[in-house]
Amino acid sequence: MNSALKGPLPRDIARAAAQWLALIESGAATDADHQRLQQWRDRDPAHETAWQKLQLLRERFSGVPSTLAMATLDRPRPERRAVLKQIAGVTVLLPAAWWLSRQMPLDAWRADLQTSTGEHKRVRLFDGSTLQLNTDSAVNVDMSTRQLTLVRGEIALNVSGLAGLSIQVPFGRITLDRGEVCVRLDSARCQVSAVSARVQLQPLHGAELLLLEGQQVTLSAAGPGAVSAFDPRLPGWRQRVLMAQDQKLGDFLRELSRYRPGILRWEPELETLRVTGSFGLDDTDRILSLLATSLPVEVHMRTRYWVTLAPRKNLG
Repeated sequence: MNSALKGPLPRDIARAAAQWLALIESGAATDADHQRLQQWRDRDPAHETAWQKLQLLRERFSGVPSTLAMATLDRPRPERRAVLKQIAGVTVLLPAAWWLSRQMPLDAWRADLQTSTGEHKRVRLFDGSTLQLNTDSAVNVDMSTRQLTLVRGEIALNVSGLAGLSIQVPFGRITLDRGEVCVRLDSARCQVSAVSARVQLQPLHGAELLLLEGQQVTLSAAGPGAVSAFDPRLPGWRQRVLMAQDQKLGDFLRELSRYRPGILRWEPELETLRVTGSFGLDDTDRILSLLATSLPVEVHMRTRYWVTLAPRKNLG
């Protein structure tokens, strides 16, 4: 195999490639869908690599008996099998589901605490501190060393014990004595927000940094970025709210898709529409309905797990 096809890919790219394969092989893809797939493949060499990996894997699985395919789909979560069965055939889903699991870090499956897509979890630690996990997140907790390790996703840690706690991420170490910090991790960066705390940062590269309440910074492999301000009083995912202030609809939908299992797509002409509001994350179907009420868009649901937004047709 070409060396460019070896090694894991960023999880968001792996997931997108699997969704494209499910759509194209479902028999419901339109000419416009095929054009968008080609545009997605051309946009980034990593996209094309992901697509080629899936095609090779699909060929290898083409002769697998359906009984074995269904047994394999039972990992890692039974509820995902039901979702996948609705959007494509077994010969497509088996390689896609198996490949996705291989692209995800093994540590994520073994983490002490996890949430699935759309799930929110609140945990009281032994010292009285509170840990919240956002959608699709995983964290390890070691109270003997007073350290948490964020494996993926997003957490909020409110420290109220007698001693401080630290959070280890791939790009450095985050420490606070008291108060609350939010940490969001993806494959390329980590955003640290001091909600109500003084937060000490020890990046893997670069000088140590102190964040004050209401400040945030992004860590990456190159070190910390510029410190910026935010309003810690605004509600957010910790209160199960998704905020938008004159935000591009495309950016809003990309964020919303973190909280919805399955496929959420939209036509390119909707990308630059603007959206403002506070939306409760406990019912993402209602969020889509609200968007259809306030913006010139239509929501088409093939299933609960396959949703497309399109420009509203002018019937006048």
